[in-house]
Amino acid sequence: MNVVRNNRRTSIYLLVAGFLILLPFIYDSRTMLILFTQIFIFAIFAMSYDILLGYTGIVSFGHAMFFGIGAYTVGVFMKQLDATATNFILAILLTLLLTAVLSCFVGLLTLRLKSHFYAMLTMAFAGLFLVLAEKWRTITYGNDGFTFRVPEFLKDRTDFYFICLGTMIVVFVLLTRFTNSPLGRVLQAIRENEQRTESLGFSIIHYKIIASVVSGMMAGIAGILYAISLRFVNTSVFTMDITLDALLMTIIGGVGTLVGAIVGAGIIEFAHHWLTELAKVHWIFERWIIFFGIIYILVVMFFPSGLVGTLRSIRFGRRGKKEAKAEHKAAS
Repeated sequence: MNVVRNNRRTSIYLLVAGFLILLPFIYDSRTMLILFTQIFIFAIFAMSYDILLGYTGIVSFGHAMFFGIGAYTVGVFMKQLDATATNFILAILLTLLLTAVLSCFVGLLTLRLKSHFYAMLTMAFAGLFLVLAEKWRTITYGNDGFTFRVPEFLKDRTDFYFICLGTMIVVFVLLTRFTNSPLGRVLQAIRENEQRTESLGFSIIHYKIIASVVSGMMAGIAGILYAISLRFVNTSVFTMDITLDALLMTIIGGVGTLVGAIVGAGIIEFAHHWLTELAKVHWIFERWIIFFGIIYILVVMFFPSGLVGTLRSIRFGRRGKKEAKAEHKAAS
């Protein structure tokens, strides 16, 4: 039964991936291409946040600092040095190193605290990076930001679309293997009952730090792609709004489901795009944030576990009823 279910799920994933690969050739729209590229980027960011919230039960309000580190690292490299593929790879490696070290450091300082204290302290760390980016104007140019060149292979929007799509797929596969590994099972046990997991002999703090490091590195990759997509970076990448976007995407799609993070990213980006476009039709849609809030409230009311989480619950409920009926017939 599990094999059939896994094969069916894999088939669906392959069909969706095939559709996304063919999309630029079927529907030649620059606007839609850019929109899907943004969805792929924020899907990576939302999946990185889901490792903390959905699989480990950690709420972070400072996840934007890893996103911002990735954006500024690639931006500074491309601005100060030549926009070559070698420097781009070096920027990626440095981002992974910085985010790993910082997430480990922040984890050691804060993960021993209760969840709400951890959330507040991570927000404080993100605030420190925001202030640093605003004050260190010789490098960051403050809130004005700066533009930069990109390597030749990243200039074409279609090529960049496929790069972002490929990166999202790779991150999804890696994080799926990570969450399904024995280490991932321990993280889920920590989420369900931290005290019981610790009583079984697991070092809770070590597993939380590992989750924090993996999450921070993936968020850094999303920040790199985001900066490359705009070819511009400023202090907005460190703001609370970025973290809240990841939180909303995770909740709307389904906490603890990596697919849900991708679905949530798609819903929020599409809603933002369509509501903004409707502002040209009537002035009331200029207050698109109100309608966006209504959409979020409706999703939470009717899909309390997120879209993917609720659908899974319904499917498992039906499967449980079928198994119960089969057992009852066998008993009879």
